[in-house]
Amino acid sequence: MPSSSLYVKHRRPKDTALKFLINAAAAVCVVTLLGIIGYILFNGIPYITWKFISTPYSETNDEWKGILPMIINTMYIVVITLLISAPVGISSAIYLTQYAKQGRLVKAIRFTTEILSGIPSIIFGLFGYTVFCILFRLQTSILAGCLTMAICILPTVIRTTEESLLAVPGSYKEGAMALGAGKLRVVLGIVLPCAMPGVLTAVVLAMGRIVGESAALLFTSGLSYNMPKGFWEQIFASGRTLTLHLYQTAREANSPDAMNIAYATAAVLLVLVFLLNRLAGLLSRTFRKG
Repeated sequence: MPSSSLYVKHRRPKDTALKFLINAAAAVCVVTLLGIIGYILFNGIPYITWKFISTPYSETNDEWKGILPMIINTMYIVVITLLISAPVGISSAIYLTQYAKQGRLVKAIRFTTEILSGIPSIIFGLFGYTVFCILFRLQTSILAGCLTMAICILPTVIRTTEESLLAVPGSYKEGAMALGAGKLRVVLGIVLPCAMPGVLTAVVLAMGRIVGESAALLFTSGLSYNMPKGFWEQIFASGRTLTLHLYQTAREANSPDAMNIAYATAAVLLVLVFLLNRLAGLLSRTFRKG
């Protein structure tokens, strides 16, 4: 009882102040987020129509100001980039946590990954333009943009997946190996399924980086707004994403509806990111139940 009274006497003012600071910081974050989202939706939703979403875009014809090509290009880049980077990133994380000896090599790889995650995206764009567009002769194309974005998000996938794999209790693996299961079967059948929610979190973070990227894609995927004619033709052709369309449209000061189109595009972009995150969340809950 005396110790409890002493704790109340000497600790409660500090705890109250710290609690107030934590709540204030959380409130600032929430209010800022809601303010940004509300401002974009308030200015963008009035200009979103079915015609705006389902028609192509033209800089000369005011009747054609849709964003359908940009939505298709964005989905192309998201899907293809994840197909390239997710297997490489997850496999790298499995190697670092389950197979590699924890020595200088692993430390060097992790240090390199952290450095790579801190490089500005504009440098990735310059590298992608030099290597993929010029050296590999892909020109400014969807495929060049996907390869560049795969390098951009690889550190995120590796580090997040690695932490998820390390969080799996070691007793699971030890018990399975004690029953005679092989190393590969333990990793793919026990460790990886247990870490799958964290792996999906890595995929969600990667999707957010892809959808919101503009600097790297500005150099590599180009600014063409032509309607895609076919999958193979489009991935080798130039195409702007929603973020690039938002950037390019906002710069068109001569058009009276430029900012309205930009706000509407931003609102569609927010909705698209929300839907992709919800889809990943549903998959994560499915794996948890399984």
